[in-house]
Amino acid sequence: MTSMLGAEDIARTRRHVTPPPWLVVALACVGQFLVVLDVSVVNVALPSMRADLGLSEQGLQWVVNAYAIAFAGFMLLGGRAGDLFGRKRMFLVGLGLFTLASLGGGLAQEGRQLLVARAVQGLGAAVLAPATLTIVTSAVPEGAARARAIATWTAVGAGGGAVGALVGGALVEVLSWRWVLLINVPIGAVVLLGSVIRLPESRAGDGRRLDLPGALLATGGLATLAYGISQTEAAGWTAAATLVPLSAGLALIALFLVVESRTTAPLMPLGLLRARAVWSANAAMFLSGSAMFCMWFFMTLYAQNVLGYSPLDAGLALVPSSLAVVLGSKLAPRFMRTLGPRTVAVLGTAVAVVGFGWQSTLRVDGAYVTAIMVPGILMMLGAGLATTPLAALATSGAAPGEAGLVSGLVNTSRTMGGSLGLAVMSTIAAARTAGDDTPRALTDGYALVFRVGTGVLLGGVALMLVALPRRTSAN
Repeated sequence: MTSMLGAEDIARTRRHVTPPPWLVVALACVGQFLVVLDVSVVNVALPSMRADLGLSEQGLQWVVNAYAIAFAGFMLLGGRAGDLFGRKRMFLVGLGLFTLASLGGGLAQEGRQLLVARAVQGLGAAVLAPATLTIVTSAVPEGAARARAIATWTAVGAGGGAVGALVGGALVEVLSWRWVLLINVPIGAVVLLGSVIRLPESRAGDGRRLDLPGALLATGGLATLAYGISQTEAAGWTAAATLVPLSAGLALIALFLVVESRTTAPLMPLGLLRARAVWSANAAMFLSGSAMFCMWFFMTLYAQNVLGYSPLDAGLALVPSSLAVVLGSKLAPRFMRTLGPRTVAVLGTAVAVVGFGWQSTLRVDGAYVTAIMVPGILMMLGAGLATTPLAALATSGAAPGEAGLVSGLVNTSRTMGGSLGLAVMSTIAAARTAGDDTPRALTDGYALVFRVGTGVLLGGVALMLVALPRRTSAN
């Protein structure tokens, strides 16, 4: 009788300490939402930041780039750290850094303090983001349920990027620019508390130490490369300020590959890239990100600089496309069950191509419905449909012990693609306008950006058709 009661007590204890999968997914998704939100939320607050803190044009650029560079540069390290030291632990560390840095940025009294806070935010995001996807995939068994969970993660992350302009515009108009950062503090504190209590721990459990030489080379290479990319808009592609960091970044990445091929416990086993699902899905994610990330930036500029929208009105104008990306992410798992992830990724990208092509016809006197709403819906519906199967394919090609690394690689591909794409597209737009800031010239520059984006996405479709595996498997 005593042993029976003991068994029942153990069963009750396990039921009590094991959180339901939906709660685990919800906590991870809120963390991902904050990470992606802060990529775009500061854009509409930049003029207020400049007036309050006396930032220069270069300083304004680094309010955005300090976050993006740290985010992209430390992503692989964050993914591997989660595998080795525990996904929950890295989730808490990343979210804690992110929350504290948000507080510091919101209270900054000078430009340098704000830039340091944004860089630390990016570091926290780089640790946090890979853990969110790995926690989601670890909490839900492979199959339809996992596809739905990944779709939710994708939708929440995409929604964070989509509503950044709306949230930022509302906070700046109602409160002040400081609240685009301070809003993260109460949300982060609540998620931290819930995660400490309810989030389960998981790790690869192989006992290996972190590959510090590889981590430093990969992080330094990606960060230096990202810095070089960020310089292209101001200095151009042929200037020493651009070529030197780009060359140094490529050299560091090449050295990283040499070191990884010789170490016994590499940060990124090069054999992982031989998995067809991993390399092809990440390449497709990179191409898609290079076009999709630019959409929000240039749509917001078009709405404000050409059509005369206020920051809040511009954010409201993008609400339909924000809802479209969430809808696409939620529909993707249903289509994946019948059509397969490869077909859904191609279909989603093709829908986005139609939207980009439509948007490339924008005019100075464009009407909201035809110039912003409908093409925006098509672009983001396609993005939502494509991202979920690409993420599922990438993670399906990894062993359980490499899940955090592949999650970091997925986020790195998308973020680096977006950073490179934004730098290139900004240069293209600036070259077309040639310093002319009239509505007509700006419209021509923005239209050219969307035509180039259409071509990039068509290249992504071709890559997916040729390289993506037809089944969700390792190879």
